[in-house]
Amino acid sequence: MLIYSILDLSPIVEGGDAAQAFRNSADLAQHAEAWGYHRYWLAEHHNMRGIASAATSVVISHVAAATKTIRVGAGGIMLPNHAPLAIAEQFGTLASLHPGRIDLGLGRAPGSDQLTARALRRLAGGSGDTFPQDVLELQSYFRPATPGQRLRAVPGAGLDVPLYLLGSSDFSAHLAAELRLPFAFASHFAPEYLHVALEIYRREFKPSAQLDHPHAMIGVGLFAAATEAEAQRLATSAQLMFLNLVRGHPSELPAPVESMQARWSPAERAAVEERMRYSAIGSPSTVQRRLEQFLTETSADEIILTGQIHDHPARLHSFEIGARVFREMNA
Repeated sequence: MLIYSILDLSPIVEGGDAAQAFRNSADLAQHAEAWGYHRYWLAEHHNMRGIASAATSVVISHVAAATKTIRVGAGGIMLPNHAPLAIAEQFGTLASLHPGRIDLGLGRAPGSDQLTARALRRLAGGSGDTFPQDVLELQSYFRPATPGQRLRAVPGAGLDVPLYLLGSSDFSAHLAAELRLPFAFASHFAPEYLHVALEIYRREFKPSAQLDHPHAMIGVGLFAAATEAEAQRLATSAQLMFLNLVRGHPSELPAPVESMQARWSPAERAAVEERMRYSAIGSPSTVQRRLEQFLTETSADEIILTGQIHDHPARLHSFEIGARVFREMNA
């Protein structure tokens, strides 16, 4: 059975603020739980005017407290920004507050520009080079403490906090296979290396007591509505957001527009459409065809949906359609 989940960037919309974004995230998570989504992840980004989830562990706690059964976690924590012990303590705390529900996805990128990365007190010149060692160190803190152990995560030691590796290239695919961890690829914004990364992960993966077969997740943008035209209109918010990123001017999530025609150059349009190549935009039947196409191409074990939609009720409706489509596909 195909697993379907949500990745939330906790968007700050034009005219809104972070407080509203957090209320919307908790509300969406409660609906997602009722609609049968398996997990609800939040992403770490910094110095991004349109993303409220910079303090990712805090927002995870907020969402987990508002829900009862859905798994909640990070998609992901950008480990180069943090000491592994601090992350073990944070997620040990979350797992103690919400037993059996907390996931920890780990990314190698800073989730920001270099100026912001330095402000986050990363080591000078750091570029993720110690990521494999940091993952191993983090894993060690979740193992049961041994007699005489001088350094331990409290809470954290002995707790069940499953790790996932995230990637947008082939680096984490190799590492996830080596460490026998589930692997999530960021195809919702960086699809270029998707097929290469999945092939590497599956080819190099060796079963272990922790995971007896590879588990591949792919990110997919979802913009679903009753009609094709309305879905296309909703998707213009994400297109404008990516266009602003391409131009080097990140912004709050823009309101949708009726047409993108005069808003971008041919080169800009090609860049945005490439970033959004793995998106399902349309009516329920179109969304189902697109999702089935992605599954045929990738044989993914899990699809994690994300949808940068300006209007919260429309965003809820889009994910409700997504859940209905997945239930029909799993029937």
